[in-house]
Amino acid sequence: MAGFIQKGAKNILSKQPQDIVILSALRTPVTRAKKGGFKDAYDHELLAHVLKATLAANPKLDPSLIQDIHIGNVLSELGGSKAGRMAAVHVGYPETVAFQTVNRACSSGLSAITSIAHAIAVGQIDVGIGGGMESMTRNYGSRAIPTQLWKELKESPVKDARDCIMSMGLTAENVAERYGVRRQEQDEFAARSHQKAAKAQKEGLFDKEIVPVTTRWHPNPEVPETTEEITVTKDDGIRPTSTPESLAKMKPAFKEDGTATAGNSSQVSDGAAATLLMRRSTANQLGLTDSIIGKWAGTSVIGCKPDEMGIGPALAIPKLLDYTGVSTSDIGLWEINEAFASQAIYCVRKLGIDIEKVNPKGGAIALGHPLGATGGRQLATLLPEMERQGVEMGVVSMCIGTGMGMASLIVRE
Repeated sequence: MAGFIQKGAKNILSKQPQDIVILSALRTPVTRAKKGGFKDAYDHELLAHVLKATLAANPKLDPSLIQDIHIGNVLSELGGSKAGRMAAVHVGYPETVAFQTVNRACSSGLSAITSIAHAIAVGQIDVGIGGGMESMTRNYGSRAIPTQLWKELKESPVKDARDCIMSMGLTAENVAERYGVRRQEQDEFAARSHQKAAKAQKEGLFDKEIVPVTTRWHPNPEVPETTEEITVTKDDGIRPTSTPESLAKMKPAFKEDGTATAGNSSQVSDGAAATLLMRRSTANQLGLTDSIIGKWAGTSVIGCKPDEMGIGPALAIPKLLDYTGVSTSDIGLWEINEAFASQAIYCVRKLGIDIEKVNPKGGAIALGHPLGATGGRQLATLLPEMERQGVEMGVVSMCIGTGMGMASLIVRE
């Protein structure tokens, strides 16, 4: 894989025919599971909207030139593969466009984008779409942890194996305890996430990345035949009035004497995202050079102890920087998923990065964490902010359930 990665900031910033470039990165709004605007929508319905919007955003591209679609999905039946393929064909993708879903838990969307980038890099395809979809309203619950598990695995003498099904909230508590992240710090971090997101939303900074979605809404679940049509245009989990003081009143959610609460943890959410990628030489040949907005420049993934899975970005990011030959100081913006305030604080602290450059428009505590779509959402949020701030390189990273971290390097065109 190292053969197609140009190492060093100077080389990565140069434009080469073999670059894997990004022409669009779009997302739906992210809404609260079971309460928000998409509570009566389907994950593949949301996917259909971003896939259709991707075609609309790239009118000069013949859809038949798109060769493969990879979509991150965690909780849907059959991994969402059948419904996802149906959604792509439904909105105008030719039957020649292949489709698959990808499940690497919280990094599924970024994994899907990376797998498309890899396919382009090795010459398997020239044009593809990577993204993610998730309806946690419909699918969250028993599907998050296997209800049927091989007895010898469930009772494994290997602690790390057993810990793979530990509650994510308890892993957040472990990080807080082991690395000294106090409750007050977590509440302050969470309040800032909401305040940054509220400011960005008010200023219209999310508008460029969001695809409005018209869907159905049942105002009274007990009377399902009563249906309204609504158009969702904004993330609906942002709470502008959140303060450290208000969050401090919330009770621990996972452990009686713990510090992780519903207020300083990521929200359970619904949403979808899609990113169009192709080889730079292909974009040039198709007359799409002016449509390039960025490029994918490498991804790294690494495992860690399952019972402290939240530290994943603190391990994956140094691996990414070493792999690509760039330094922390070369990175102008960081999108680090806020699964829990405790792990996000620890990772920023461990990496020694400027907190002001991390999630400047808020993160998953305010915006939500629709598992399979999060990586695509982060990329869609990162690229417009890189343009706005004039930043050349950014990183998308997240921790991953069962104990992993993933990180990708993104360059602004």
